[in-house]
Amino acid sequence: MKIIAIAIVAAGLASAAGAASAAVSDAEFLKANRCKGLADSGVASVDTASMDAFIKGERRARSPFALERGKVEYEKGKRDGKSVSADRRERLAAELTGPCQAYSATAARGG
Repeated sequence: MKIIAIAIVAAGLASAAGAASAAVSDAEFLKANRCKGLADSGVASVDTASMDAFIKGERRARSPFALERGKVEYEKGKRDGKSVSADRRERLAAELTGPCQAYSATAARGG
């Protein structure tokens, strides 16, 4: 039983060391994936090429857990973007054309 506990702790330390050396935090990586999902849902017209490049570049330094969580965030963003509420769609469009701009080079206003 002690061997399993030691292995789990060692794996945790190894993933923490990998995350520490990453250019951005896992939280930023997850946010970028959510933004990509919003963009792909059609909430607003946004150029996703730089977002794709950012995510692809950051993917190399992520643990398997962060990669899987990124997929979940992408799908959640995509689902949220298809919301039928006009008010919610406006808030999501503001998120996409606001904070998400850190991961995207250009955004077309409107749409």
